[in-house]
Amino acid sequence: MRTIWNGSISFGLVNIPIGLAVATQRSDVAFRTLHRECGTPIKQKRWCPFHERDVEADELVKGWEVAKGEFVIVEESDLESVALQRSQSIDILRFVSLEEVDPMYFDKTYYLAPSSADAARRPYVLLLRAMQETGMAAVGKFVLWGKENLCLIRAQGDTLALQTLFFADDIRSKAEIEESVEAVELKKPELELAGQVIQSLVGEWKPEDFENEYRRDLKAMLEAKLAGETPRRPEPVSDEAPVIDLMEALRRSVADVQERKRGAEEENGSKKTKAASAGGSRPRRASTRKSA
Repeated sequence: MRTIWNGSISFGLVNIPIGLAVATQRSDVAFRTLHRECGTPIKQKRWCPFHERDVEADELVKGWEVAKGEFVIVEESDLESVALQRSQSIDILRFVSLEEVDPMYFDKTYYLAPSSADAARRPYVLLLRAMQETGMAAVGKFVLWGKENLCLIRAQGDTLALQTLFFADDIRSKAEIEESVEAVELKKPELELAGQVIQSLVGEWKPEDFENEYRRDLKAMLEAKLAGETPRRPEPVSDEAPVIDLMEALRRSVADVQERKRGAEEENGSKKTKAASAGGSRPRRASTRKSA
């Protein structure tokens, strides 16, 4: 697996050589901005509205905005005075129960790959197994691309995964929302119906069951255009008038889910029947070719 950073995990006197590999990657379709007349990609210019001219790279400097339109100029030498020292170590600061960590703090996911040397894999497996048995995760810090990162190391199957975390002051307060929610009182029948809606949608967590339908349709449209076809515009959908009554909305939700479940079960049954009949016909075709 290709790694983007190589170093080690250190806790106490234990040192585990590892490599950091990207675990997630967006598969979204990317577009370029073109000039409609000739199809040429447009270039972005650095423009100074005060001098009304293009600005070269050597004329640029960083600025920290302290008030609207007021900046403190920051030179590279200023940044060097507070630069982090280069480090190839992920220092574990604390072990915590994985359940205690709110997913809101999760940022980006990486895999931690063990060193290729056989002797170095043993401490990797030791930490992995210990975390699996205890259900604990490790909170640590490391430097990546000149920035200090808070991270969570956890067992994911037979792999150690590293999750970069937001710091506490990166998380915005939700007090305003909580205050507005506290003022709302619900009736018991409403809660019971809401519970029925939830129960009717309960299922196993299988990521492969969920498809990005927009991405699928977008790619299909682009392939059609590439083949010279004209994409068909979808028929306009008339929005149904919203249901004002909460209880009625809950009842209709339960009925709707049950109806969709019945439809899905009938469709699966039809597919199994077709597959069984197709499977039963294959041996007869094979024996015919054999006898011929």
